[in-house]
Amino acid sequence: MAETGTGAEIPPVPVGRGRQVIPRPPVWAIGPAAPWPVAAAPTLAQVLQAVPNVTRALLPAYGDSRHSAVLVLLTDVGVGPEVLLTRRSWEMRTHRGEVSFPGGRMDPGETALETALREAHEEVGLDPGSVTVRGELDHLNTAVTRSYIVPKVGTVPERLDLRAQTSEVERVLWVPLAEFTREGAYRSEHWGESPLDRTLHFFELEDETVWGATARIIADLLQRALT
Repeated sequence: MAETGTGAEIPPVPVGRGRQVIPRPPVWAIGPAAPWPVAAAPTLAQVLQAVPNVTRALLPAYGDSRHSAVLVLLTDVGVGPEVLLTRRSWEMRTHRGEVSFPGGRMDPGETALETALREAHEEVGLDPGSVTVRGELDHLNTAVTRSYIVPKVGTVPERLDLRAQTSEVERVLWVPLAEFTREGAYRSEHWGESPLDRTLHFFELEDETVWGATARIIADLLQRALT
């Protein structure tokens, strides 16, 4: 069993990239290594073959869950697939400075796909008509914010020049999937004690740390495509 973050044996706190402060609990441990081969970046064909072309029923774990959807947008510029991410403004009250997929709360009467496309248009100016919808990844429940997140996967034929359209978004970036599988990019951490313990995923990019729900979605995508 890995050493926890309290007591006589304290693991060194990983140094993240960028300005984010990771709110680790008093009890934590370094988790298992990545289940996919290091440096084995998937092709876009592998990713799309692994993405279920389904629409699952909404089954939130909590009765007060707030339904949300995000868009996992991929493209291939000839050297491997890239994924679209944004960084939230440091002026936000919640999730400030975090790297995320375009997305947000579902409006009444909206489907998850409609929400994901609408939010991507509002946040980075993405034309919904340019997106080919490919499928859906596992839904996520977040215990702290009580969010129920549906990740919709889509592709565009080229790397679009997208820009922040709202003050909520501070940065827009296309990240090669190879960046997430390179040596040293990934780690997991085990937070808390049973029965409330959970495993979190982290990816260290050149100048950003990706963690939380966004990292869980990326880990799901990579594991499907590479294992």
